[in-house]
Amino acid sequence: MTATALGPVARAGAGLAKRPSVSFEFSPPKGPKSEESLWEAIRRLEPLNPTFVSVTYGAGGSTRDRTHRTVVRMLKETTLRPAAHLTCVEASRAEVDEVIQDYWDAGIRHIVALRGDPPGSLGGAYTPRADGYQNATELTAGIKAIGDFDVSVGVYPQIHPESPSVDHDIEVLKAKVDAGATRAISNFFFDIDGYLRFVERIRKAGVTIPILPGIMPVSSYEGLKTMSHRIGVTLPAWLGNLFEGLDQDPETRKLIAASVAAEMCASLLDEGYSDFHFYTLNRADLVYAICRVLGVREAPTEPATEVAA
Repeated sequence: MTATALGPVARAGAGLAKRPSVSFEFSPPKGPKSEESLWEAIRRLEPLNPTFVSVTYGAGGSTRDRTHRTVVRMLKETTLRPAAHLTCVEASRAEVDEVIQDYWDAGIRHIVALRGDPPGSLGGAYTPRADGYQNATELTAGIKAIGDFDVSVGVYPQIHPESPSVDHDIEVLKAKVDAGATRAISNFFFDIDGYLRFVERIRKAGVTIPILPGIMPVSSYEGLKTMSHRIGVTLPAWLGNLFEGLDQDPETRKLIAASVAAEMCASLLDEGYSDFHFYTLNRADLVYAICRVLGVREAPTEPATEVAA
């Protein structure tokens, strides 16, 4: 069998595709039990040497202290390169600037700048504070004014829920780049052709910063439907068909979730993409398996050398 006859996953497993770079998103723990789970996931994925890992910031800044503690602990106790999410919501410029300065003083050099969601309302209507940063573009400029941070920003492949058009979204992204953004991370998606068309339009508009596809390997289809509805992500019919009738079969759902995400990544590799951002939901098993399919593995352990007596 020739290499061209192999599917994208098989080609990746055969080492015929370029080893991609990966990054992982985590959420700060809500309590001792979730903190234990989080750190189990972090330790499992750390040996894969991700380009960076990010820690989310709850709606309305509700996890501000927990996010800070988590990224600082990562910096001190792991080999990871942590990035802290930061939003504009429910805070004055002075308060946000204080957070930015605290990150700089702690040694954090990467921030994911997002507008954010209102408190307790994922995807809800946003009303900026008069004394706060009005949007992610202003926040990006504010971050760069305080320190020479690496600043990542978000993009919506299927149009932002509050945007009038894709062209408007691209103009917003260009403004973020002008403000100092160095990387864009996409929201999760399942329409690969739509994503490719979206990025092509961004490139034609003159945006050259890296754009990382966001990959969501979720085994709970009901949970995915709820999340997707809130943020305007369309789920294709084929995905629902794969999960149909599996409400009481979590193991099969995991296998399907890993297969779908691995196939998406391998197909994007075929299209020339080499950087993937995984939304882990603080679980390592699916992401670890997908990375292995793509050839992202731990560095080999050097055998112990005997010392002559």
